[in-house]
Amino acid sequence: MATLRNLATKYSSISEEEIEWLELLALDWQLLADLALSDVVLWVPTENDEYLAVAHSRPAGSVTLFYRDVIGDFLRSDWRGLVDQAMTTGKRAVSTSPAWYEEHPMRLTAYSVNRIDAQGALQGPFAVLTVHTSVADTQPASRIGAAFREVAEDLFGMIQDGLFPTPSNSRGGEQGSPRASDGLVRINLEGEATFASPNTQTTFTTLGYRDEIEGENFAEVIAEIVKGQFDTNESLPLIAQGKIAKRVEIDARGRTVTLRSIPVFRDGARVGGIVLTRDVTELRQQAQELITRDATIREIHHRVKNNLQTVASLLRVQARRARSEEAKEVLGQAMRRVAAIAVVHDTLATGLSQIVDFDEVFARVLGLAAEVASLHGTTVHPHKEGSFGELPSEYATPLALALTEIVTNAVEHGLAGREGEVFIRADRNEQRLAVEVVDTGTGLPGGTVGDGLGTQIVRTLIEGELGGTIEWAPDAGGGTRVAIQFPLHWISTQTREMPRVRV
Repeated sequence: MATLRNLATKYSSISEEEIEWLELLALDWQLLADLALSDVVLWVPTENDEYLAVAHSRPAGSVTLFYRDVIGDFLRSDWRGLVDQAMTTGKRAVSTSPAWYEEHPMRLTAYSVNRIDAQGALQGPFAVLTVHTSVADTQPASRIGAAFREVAEDLFGMIQDGLFPTPSNSRGGEQGSPRASDGLVRINLEGEATFASPNTQTTFTTLGYRDEIEGENFAEVIAEIVKGQFDTNESLPLIAQGKIAKRVEIDARGRTVTLRSIPVFRDGARVGGIVLTRDVTELRQQAQELITRDATIREIHHRVKNNLQTVASLLRVQARRARSEEAKEVLGQAMRRVAAIAVVHDTLATGLSQIVDFDEVFARVLGLAAEVASLHGTTVHPHKEGSFGELPSEYATPLALALTEIVTNAVEHGLAGREGEVFIRADRNEQRLAVEVVDTGTGLPGGTVGDGLGTQIVRTLIEGELGGTIEWAPDAGGGTRVAIQFPLHWISTQTREMPRVRV
């Protein structure tokens, strides 16, 4: 979708409403290619009087005519006349002689793309789709191939009439949506199944229906399968007759089958419908397993957090009972380190993934710093600038622990016994995250950082765990500046879509 929108916005003058219509249509682009047994390409006119390809699907059950997709390519000059004809007349244009791509001859058909606006008026044409079929294709000779092609012709005709897609339609882009190869049933106006693909017949056999589907009222076939169930969808009979555009699931004999209906119109009148079917039992089982796994992971994080909080509480109690100040200091530092790790696990326990909003985590880290300030008679004013964004747990844990060390050190030593400020600045792009912590305290003793346990821990976390760099330096304002930077290898760089040469 991003590619289509980016290309159409940059190179075409079509409206936002037209782009949104094409995005809806593109969700069913694979279905159209599979039914047509052909490559299907969507073209938009450009401001330079060209046509640019913004969507392309290859047929799943046929050999493609293109060795690469043509998205971002300009229309070949020898195809231009046919596309102009479809765009001008708003009707189907068919090549009278073979068209060519490289060494492959093909039958080329062009259809205009129109839409119905909010007032019900036909708008367009504003784009063109082309169907590229091998001249050596023998599949239409089979009954299945002929049925698929006839359904494709119906849908292409509806696209020209602005009747497909419909905003309320259940889209092909949804997870588990039926594909043409999964199963297809053609329904006439009386609700009778005039064609049922072999895969549909097999699917319904597993649901307990042993008779032939063709020649039967499809709504009655569905009713036979779900007989005795009291929680069936009330719209199920309408879906089974192809009267409404909707998707529903039925369950029988431990199997789950999804049905997607598409009403078929010709010359503005409904002539029947098609129902796509798919056995999604394994998909639903996998989804349930993922839910169970996620729940288990969240429970583990919750228990780890509880255990870490218990350890932190024990360290706090032990620190209060310690007789020497040195022991209290060491136990207090250990308590804060454990608490910082617990914060990350607490955040992970509330989410559905191993990604955390680190701005939320860091807000709680500042709470630990405030606790340190209260222990040392310090008044600290923290200021956060920028955003950390979301980070995976393998980044969040070491970063939270490192920032806990740095911020609490600024409060405990740089601002000890006085009032001051701590500035935290986060600067993030697709490649790296940079963080600066600046305090208005007394600065580094002797102008250099020490080599104590805290410093060693921070270096290990930033350089070892995150593969980054860290620098301590005196700040121009008199305090200390700590600069952290590390790469974000887990983010995939988005490539820019640029138009290519003519195909």
